[in-house]
Amino acid sequence: MVRVEGLDDRVAVVTGGGRGIGLAICRALVSNGARVAALDLTPPEGEPGVLGIEADVSDEAAVNAAFDEVEARLGPVSILVLNAGILPLVPLDETSTELWERTLAINLTGGFLVARRALPGMRALGYGRVVGLGAAAGKSGGAKSAAYAASKAGLMTLVKTIAAEFARDGVTANIVAPALIDTQLLGATREIAGRIPVGRLGTPEEVAAAVAFLVSSEAGYITGEVLDVNGGTLID
Repeated sequence: MVRVEGLDDRVAVVTGGGRGIGLAICRALVSNGARVAALDLTPPEGEPGVLGIEADVSDEAAVNAAFDEVEARLGPVSILVLNAGILPLVPLDETSTELWERTLAINLTGGFLVARRALPGMRALGYGRVVGLGAAAGKSGGAKSAAYAASKAGLMTLVKTIAAEFARDGVTANIVAPALIDTQLLGATREIAGRIPVGRLGTPEEVAAAVAFLVSSEAGYITGEVLDVNGGTLID
């Protein structure tokens, strides 16, 4: 597990923390001394050091209630990881309006609602770390990913905007952009692993290590950046 500085007793919120990359991020932060809350429709149960809270990030009232609980039980939030998301793989001409709107509601609007709730507290503390989970598709697009790619591009730009607006308040905001990580979300695309330059799928733990570094005190001079974790799939 990656070791970083400056996370001891920091309160962290990880959206989509119930499984996969989100759960790996929770574990990495806990191992570095953070007090962690995982917000998810199906939050983790019995995970050491993780407060699981059931919440739909696309629901403003649910987000506010979840943060009220985190603040009451753990304290002021100074680390935020915007990880919640869905990955529908549907051709553009078969993408329903309902699917389009649901994808943006979770992947983009959810990030906005959570960040808007968390950032005033970080400003008051004079310290904060925000990391958004983008995607290579948010840079390059991709077949059968119109809603997903658009939502991730929007989230990545949102995080860059946070970086610009909150830098003087002691808050950094960065993006980790994974691609082809071996999770349940990836599903049937595992067969393309042989076409990845490094020759394998990435692991949730590798993404979590990148996130842990960016939320650490060691990354205080990095903000508004995109860190690709994709095995060389997209080099730009």
